[in-house]
Amino acid sequence: FTGRKGLSIYYQCWLPATNPKAILLVVHGWAEHSGRYTNLVNHFVPEGYAICALDHRGHGKSEGRRGYVERFSDYLDDLKTLFDIVRSEHGDTKIFLVGHSMGAIIATAYTVTVSHQQELAGLIVSGVGVKPGSSLSSALIPLARILSLLLPRLGIMVLDASAISQDKAVVDAYVNDPLVYRGKITCRFGAEMLATLRKLPSEMPEINLPILIMHGTADRLCDPEGSRILYERANSRDKTLKL
Repeated sequence: FTGRKGLSIYYQCWLPATNPKAILLVVHGWAEHSGRYTNLVNHFVPEGYAICALDHRGHGKSEGRRGYVERFSDYLDDLKTLFDIVRSEHGDTKIFLVGHSMGAIIATAYTVTVSHQQELAGLIVSGVGVKPGSSLSSALIPLARILSLLLPRLGIMVLDASAISQDKAVVDAYVNDPLVYRGKITCRFGAEMLATLRKLPSEMPEINLPILIMHGTADRLCDPEGSRILYERANSRDKTLKL
């Protein structure tokens, strides 16, 4: 589909042989793409669930400058477009939003909007990056806010690929994937992410739908404390935190 600024946004769906029990709308993390979630596809599709996922602008097979986003809300707008496409094709089938790492931030930010929340059956997030982890420089992130105004496309830091998993095979697959972006995070992206992280905790009490929060305690990219914050602040009656 065509997103803001006329960018072509790629998405794909995996469907079971029969009408799906529910649909998982997957929101991937920074620098990766929807094709990296075949583990979910292989597990849930044979069980009768459909999975749909997009490549964020500037990621994977979607258009857009790599490592850059003009405004964080562009990610939310693209996700809303995909949601509307899926809803139009699958009627009243329940839709669960599933986000990982940066995708968990996007999914959470999307869900705090009441009208969006009413359309979802539940929210599932893993490694929600509400707090940057130890492998991210605390000095560079605030600096990005200033540089964003002067040099928005300037690259400032590269994600440490070794921090994405303790499983060497997973890291190797990530590093060798031609669709994974291995360049620098831009100042504008850093500033937009910082602004989102600053306001999101105060919006979390708006969440009242069922929510499952998962986080690895050894995560160096996203501090597990961020998941605890989400769990404590969400007003959902049905909420679970797994660390």
